[in-house]
Amino acid sequence: MIRRVGRASVNLSAAVGAGAIGVAREAGGITLVLLRVLRALLPPRFDARELLRNLYKMGVESVPIVVLTAFFTGGIMVIQAGIFVERFNARGIIGWAAGYATLREVAPLLIGLMFNGRVGANNTAELGTMVVTEQLDALRALAIDPVRYLVVPRVVAMVISIVCLVIMGDLVALLGAGLFSHLLLDVEYATVFYGMKDQLHLEDFTHGLIKAVVFGLAIALTSCHFGTSVKGGAIGVGRAVNNAVVAAAISIMLLNFFMTYLMR
Repeated sequence: MIRRVGRASVNLSAAVGAGAIGVAREAGGITLVLLRVLRALLPPRFDARELLRNLYKMGVESVPIVVLTAFFTGGIMVIQAGIFVERFNARGIIGWAAGYATLREVAPLLIGLMFNGRVGANNTAELGTMVVTEQLDALRALAIDPVRYLVVPRVVAMVISIVCLVIMGDLVALLGAGLFSHLLLDVEYATVFYGMKDQLHLEDFTHGLIKAVVFGLAIALTSCHFGTSVKGGAIGVGRAVNNAVVAAAISIMLLNFFMTYLMR
């Protein structure tokens, strides 16, 4: 019995140690990608056509799903706040209650997770496929730096795209909050939007945009790291996509916690 307990303890310690080493290895790899991107941006030299192509693919093509998500997010905020509005007959705060949570937390967080699942996963799969098919080796053989040609435009495009999507999502969510406030709580549109104008501040909006920049950078670096470090053929690509999405989602949640604490 004692031997079994001792063996189980050793196995548990080994598993924890292996996990910690794996996390440290991936964190180091993501840091190296960040340093390479920064070096490539000083001075900024990258393929402008690749940047525009990624802006369209990552930003423009993500608009429909972001608009749909943001619209019903505004409705959900109204439903949650409506319980207290009706209880205390405080119709004047419905705009603030829905807008404050949306601008600071819900919009950047939900759009970041949505962006990670759609764009981050796709970016990892594309880069991983290029590694498996030796396209990155071909670029190096032609004296073309894969970081400048492929990674930097994608990182820049992701950060710009998610910021624009969060701005659009904020607007749509606030419009959705106004509509659902009128339909569900019979609150006049003017009451909702005057409440937003009087009680929401610019810092509430910029708070969410700062989070969007950080989330976009985390998604970009994570997806590029796992994509360019693929091993094991097609199976390795699938494993890399899964790891990238999970790692970026965990990073978003951790970063959101610390940023909320520091900027409160």
